[in-house]
Amino acid sequence: MKGPWHIGVIGGSGLYEFGELDERQEIPVESSFGEPSGPVTTGLIGDVRFTFLPRHGAGHTIPPSDINYRANIDVLKRCNVTDVLAISAIGSLNEALEPGHFVSVNQFIDQTRGRPSSFFDEGVAAHVSLADPTCERLSSLAASAAAAAGANVHAGGCYVAIEGPQFSTRAESQLYRDFGGHVIGMTAMPEARLAREAELPYALLGMVTDYDSWREGEAGVTAKDVFSTMDANANLARGTVLKLAESLPETRDPSPIDTALDGALATAAAKRDPVLLAKLGAVAGRVLGAT
Repeated sequence: MKGPWHIGVIGGSGLYEFGELDERQEIPVESSFGEPSGPVTTGLIGDVRFTFLPRHGAGHTIPPSDINYRANIDVLKRCNVTDVLAISAIGSLNEALEPGHFVSVNQFIDQTRGRPSSFFDEGVAAHVSLADPTCERLSSLAASAAAAAGANVHAGGCYVAIEGPQFSTRAESQLYRDFGGHVIGMTAMPEARLAREAELPYALLGMVTDYDSWREGEAGVTAKDVFSTMDANANLARGTVLKLAESLPETRDPSPIDTALDGALATAAAKRDPVLLAKLGAVAGRVLGAT
């Protein structure tokens, strides 16, 4: 069924605040999966509702491994967002992807460790497809919006997600290039996995800040490099969101991702843990209520 757009924006390093919102409200939203990174800020750009959540918290207080990714996605689902646009700092593993460029990511290699990566714990098992982990429609719209805002944009790229908070060794950086990675970061996983389980179309627009540590004869990436480039590109990122609001179709056609949980539940209804079922109300209530 067609309906209005409501875009959730998860902002990464250097994008902690979000302006240009009419009817702006900051709202704390509780999650059954613990504390999210902070309150959401919601409002209108034109006729489109946007809800913004800073991934690292206000002032960047939460390191990548300590982000409660489940709570963040659960909160956006509770806010009734229809789609999620993640904006992140990334390193480049490819000569053509220069610092200052934007990349619309379409694949991931997950090298993170120990982060809760599913809403479906023991008691309710589910298996969603993640072959194509980003939403082609939203990714294309976001890439076009970034270009319209003045960014140099690359459509498509494989993101290697590492645990951090340290940057890669030179050997690791070269290995990730050999894997087929194009860019590298610390936060897209399990964020993208969880968005799919929550039936939220997800796009990731990465802002290249550095060349990681694979280039011979050059110093490796430093946090100073990353934050300097992010600060320079923050206005481009905000401009991208404004252009996205302008370019969205008047109404939102359904996406196949809206029903990603259809057929994914493996646990028989009589065997499902009632405590976990209660926690899953926002994320999976559509299918849990129907089975």
